[in-house]
Parts: sequence; C-alpha cells; structure tokens
Amino acid sequence: MAAKKKQPVTTDHSTEEKIKRAAKKLFTQKGYAATKTRDIAAEAGINIALLNYYFRSKEKLFDIIMLEHLQSFVQAMSVVMNDNDTTLEQKIEAFVANYIDLLIHQPDIPLFILSELRQHPKELVAKLDIRKFLLNSSLFKQLGEAMQSGKITPMHPLHFIMNIAGLVVFPFVGSPILMNVGSLKQKEFEALMMERKKLIPVWVKAMMKAK
Repeated sequence: MAAKKKQPVTTDHSTEEKIKRAAKKLFTQKGYAATKTRDIAAEAGINIALLNYYFRSKEKLFDIIMLEHLQSFVQAMSVVMNDNDTTLEQKIEAFVANYIDLLIHQPDIPLFILSELRQHPKELVAKLDIRKFLLNSSLFKQLGEAMQSGKITPMHPLHFIMNIAGLVVFPFVGSPILMNVGSLKQKEFEALMMERKKLIPVWVKAMMKAK
C-alpha cells in the first residue's frame, strides 16, 4: 500500500492577520522582551508550531509589525509634509505631535529602528522611502525658501531632521533612566511627553530663527 503524500500547508491570510493582531496587542502591552512566543500563540488561539510556520520567530514577527507601523506612519506624515495649505511652523507642530503619539503607543519603535539601521541601513531607508518622503516634500521646499529669504538661519537640511528627531526620540529611548531619575510612573512620563508636543516646536523655531 503506497504511503499517502503529505499535503503542503497552505497559507491562510486570515490566520496570518490573526497572529499579527495578537502580536501587536502583546508587544504594545508588554514590550518585545516580556512577550513570549507561547503568549502570542495563545492570544491568537493557535499552537506554537503554526505560529512558527507563518513567521519562523518572534523576532521576525516583531520586525514585520514594526515595519508596517513605520510605513503607515510615513504615509500619513507624507500627507502632512506635502500639504500646500499649511505653513512650515504648522508642519513642524503636526510632525512632532504625530511622532510623539506614535512613540507613546509603540515605544519599541526607536530600538527597532536602531537595530535595523545597524544591520540593514540601506534596506530600511528604501522600504520606508525616506528620501522621497523628506527631500522632495513641501516642508523641505518651505525650509529652503525660508533660508533664502533670511527668515531662518541657513543650515544643512539634515540639521533640521536631527534636531527634531533628537528632541522627540531621545526621551523614549532613555525613558527607563528618566523615569527613575524623576520618580515617574508610566502615565506621568506620557503626560510629560504630551507637554513636549507644544514645547518642541517652540524650541525648534528658536533654534532656526535668523539672528
């Protein structure tokens, strides 16, 4: 009697999405380190073997979810950055506010970006299409026009990016130290970050202002 051929497992996109939703929920609630593969499988209502079939590892699943979050964020911010009806100042305020909101809900993103930049810098930049998102944006055109007119200090555009990114991202990267130094609970830290929505644009404008 001939042995039965083993039927290949077909990819079920509903199961795939169920796993991603479960992982997203747990990564958000517990963070990457505290989330176990078995927790994700239990949340999704599947066994670990099936989870490994779809995503191979917790790390791979985390990378996919974080990249999707970043791509969604970049797409949303592209609309903000290319809004011809808003001023440079309004774009800065919107960028800061949206970036802080993202990091409050996804605090693991900065560490994910740092890890990806160390391992696959060109691939990450290409996947997010950052060059097109920033350098060809209405925001950068307004920045150049403001420099030419003498409204703000002439500078390399990357200084502008570094200033905003540093002011927004560093508190989240250094949150364990900052919360310990300030004796802050998570909600208190988040309230502090919400205050920075108003403060960072003020600081950025002050730094850029022509003397």
